[in-house]
This record gives sequence, C-alpha cells and structure tokens, in this order.
Amino acid sequence: MTIEVKVPTLGESVTEATVATWFKKPGDSVAQDEMLCELETDKVTVEVPSPAAGTLSEIVAQEGETVGVDALLATIGEGEGAGAAEAPTKDAPKAEQSADNAPAQTKPDTSGDTTDVMVPALGESVSEATVATWFKKVGDTVAADEMLCELETDKVSVEVPAPAAGTLTEIVAREGETVAAGGKLAVIAGGEGAAPRAEAPKEASAPSDRSGADVEDAPSAKKLMAEKGLTSDQVTGTGRDGRVMKEDVLKAASAATEAPAPQAKQAPRAPVAAGDEGREERVKMTRLRQTIARRLKDAQNTAAMLTTYNEVDMKAIMDLRDEYKELFQKKHGVKLGFMSFFTKACVHALREVPEVNAEIDGTDVVYKNFVHMGIATGTPQGLVVPVIHDADAMSFAEIEKVIADKGRAARDGKLSMADMQGGTFTISNGGVYGSLMSSPILNPPQSGILGMHKIQDRPVVIGGKIKVRPMMYLALSYDHRIVDGKGAVTFLVRVKEALEDPRRLLMDL
Repeated sequence: MTIEVKVPTLGESVTEATVATWFKKPGDSVAQDEMLCELETDKVTVEVPSPAAGTLSEIVAQEGETVGVDALLATIGEGEGAGAAEAPTKDAPKAEQSADNAPAQTKPDTSGDTTDVMVPALGESVSEATVATWFKKVGDTVAADEMLCELETDKVSVEVPAPAAGTLTEIVAREGETVAAGGKLAVIAGGEGAAPRAEAPKEASAPSDRSGADVEDAPSAKKLMAEKGLTSDQVTGTGRDGRVMKEDVLKAASAATEAPAPQAKQAPRAPVAAGDEGREERVKMTRLRQTIARRLKDAQNTAAMLTTYNEVDMKAIMDLRDEYKELFQKKHGVKLGFMSFFTKACVHALREVPEVNAEIDGTDVVYKNFVHMGIATGTPQGLVVPVIHDADAMSFAEIEKVIADKGRAARDGKLSMADMQGGTFTISNGGVYGSLMSSPILNPPQSGILGMHKIQDRPVVIGGKIKVRPMMYLALSYDHRIVDGKGAVTFLVRVKEALEDPRRLLMDL
C-alpha cells in the first residue's frame, strides 16, 4: 500500500510554499511523525512529518519547487523495502523502464474512466483565476501529478497537476479565460495505453542537456523557452539552486529583443568596477523578505503616512524597574522589561484616541474595541510581527510572558500563522540596535505604529535647572486619512505622560 505525503494547510491567505529541504531520500526508512521535509512560505517555515512508518518511495516535489496546498510531495511504501520497488520508476534510465514496470504504471488506468481536472483552492478571498499557460495539448499523454497548466490570480501563480495518469482528451478552459475556484479545466481519459512510458524522455530532455545538473526548471519556463527559441544555458535562473523560472525566460527574451546578446548582459553591470564581478555574490530573496519588501512599499503607496515625534524621560521607569525587578521575577518567573510599560502606555492612549487603533475598509472606518498589539521582532530571516492578542486585558506579567514566548518562537522560526495575524497597532523598538531616531513604516491595514529608540543621557531643563536625564525619542507614524494631526499628537503626549508617571499603570503589577 502506498501512502501519499501532501502539503499541509499553510494558514490563512497562504496558498503555496517552496520546498526548502528534504531530510530524507528515496529508499530511506521513516518512522511515523518523523520530519521529511521543510517548506518555506512568505511568512513562516513549515515542517512536514511522515503520516506513517515505511520507506520513502518517491520524492515528487524537489527542493526549490513551488507547491500548492494539498499538492503531492512524496509517496511512502509500507513495510520493509517498499520504496525499492517504486524508486526505479523515477530514477532508472528511461530505456530500462520496460515490461517489469509496466503493470505498476498502467494499473490505475485500466478502468477506462475519465477524470475531471478542476481548479484548486486559490486561497481565502480569491474566487477566480486566469488560465495563463497550458503545458499540454489535447491528445497528449500525461503522468499523475505532471503539471498541466498554470493559473494566475491577483496574488500568486498556481500550477495545476494531473490528478491521474491518462490522455488529455479535452481542454475546457482555454488560455486567457477566467475560471472560478472549483471550476472545470480539462478532462483526462484513462485506459490501456493512456500514458505510455515511451513518452517519458520528452519530459526529461531539458534536465539531461544540463550535464550533471540536478535542477529541474519550472514547467512554465520550459514551455516558454521552447516558444522563444532559447535554451537553459541562455537564461540565468533565479530560483533555488539556479532553477529557471518563467520570469527569467521573459527577462532573457526581452533583453535579446532590445539589444544584441553580448551587450544585454553587460549593460546592467556597467556601474560595477572592473574586476569586482568575481567578488560579488547574488542570492535570491527569500519569500519572507520579498513579502516584507512588498508590504512596506504597499504601505507607502496606499496610506497617507505622516510621522510625529516627542521625547520621554525614562528615569521614572528605570527607577521603578530597579525597585521591583527582583520581586517581580520571584513572583511571576519573568523579568520586568520596558516593553510591558510601553504596551500598557499605548493601550492607555488608544482608549482616548481610538482612530489610531482603527483601519480603513473601502469607504468605512472600522474601530476596534480591543487591542491586539504587534511587537516588531528582528530575526535572522527578516522582520516579523508577532501579535499579543487582547493586550488591553492583560497584566504586566502576562504581557512579559507572551513577549518572551513569542520572541523565542520568532528567533527559532516557530511562529504560527495565528501568532502573526489580527494586529491592530504595532510597536517597533529600533533602540535595541542603537537607533537614535527613525520614522517607522505602517504595518497595513493598521493606522498607527510607535517607534521606540535608544535611551541616551542628554541635558534637559527641569524646574529651570539643567539636568542630565536618560531620554528616548518616540515616533508615531500614522495614516493621515483617518488620523488627524491633533489625534496623533494627543496619542503621543498620552504615551509620554504615562511613561513619565508609570505608577498609575501599575495597578495590576
């Protein structure tokens, strides 16, 4: 019996992932719940456990490939040596896939039934897609899980695999047509001779031309290269391990049209000093970094973003922490940090200026009668924003415990989708890296973000006398479409007042 390993649910609004690492190879024995591979999305890293004990028979989705939710990743054969019988189907030379393998290949197709190819789930809030490219035409034979076509939505591109082996007998939705989620794309007929193995070398021709290469180019890229008369050697792949993607082919074709081939390659590198090319390293941005870049730019393009500044005297908080830190840690098992004071101060200010905690939805303003506080956290993979849900109902100790737990999870790459969703306001602490002043960028669809900065001793005038005090600059970036200047300044002043007189925030210490 063969057990399928499929892509798990990736979280709200996440429809695809990239296969980052396989921990096992075909033929390896695996235990139930043992980690098989790791997937990367634009938000989190997901480990895929083995659904049963057995032998890893076949890896369908190789490292660097993009897979959709519920797509087939691999197959596991139960019992000793289960993988050995199936491995040659993928790895053996094509000429050796003879009659010995034929029964195993044709068995699923002997019924003669037809199988409908349907539009897969496209993700939350995505109800339709456009058929971009068909990789097969009517009459072609297809193998199970072979890519048939590519769909484009306003968020992602989705490749549709064949649900069964057979012959493509009908294409219902042509290139350029719009299809709804769950709609019918094509029909595959099974039966004897539906998917002869003699056709296999055609699919393998591109990889075999790249001697010694283990990298499989994207199906859409192969088709486009054939149409444009390009080979993989003429295209620079930006996918994982140099995998050629559709965008790479389009870029190469465009460069060839606009200028002679030798000049097209040199033009982008003109600013680089002679001899420096060999000392550079080009690394593709991770999905997380691409998403961060896109969201930050979207925030600038969408919101009417403005920043107002103030400063706060941190002496009262520092003295209070020194007074209570040992008692606090003994009682609650966690250190009393600055973030709980700032969270409480922001909650206090948001009650008075609720538009800073609101968001725009079309022509409506949605006011939140709760505070889900996002805490921007830097990790080796990039910036993430875990959320403290219902921070307005928490004590100092509860806030500090949640911050500590989610900070560890962020650094270890263990944050779940639920941990980063639903934030209504964000705090970003650039002071931990030494920043003295900055203008934070909004985290859409939120309307406000508070920037904390480095605590630095500065001379200030207090009661007509110059004194040296530990001062911090505060910055509030806000969406001027719904937050007026008066509201923004009032919010920042209330935060300053609460921090400079923190005892009124300590009612539940």
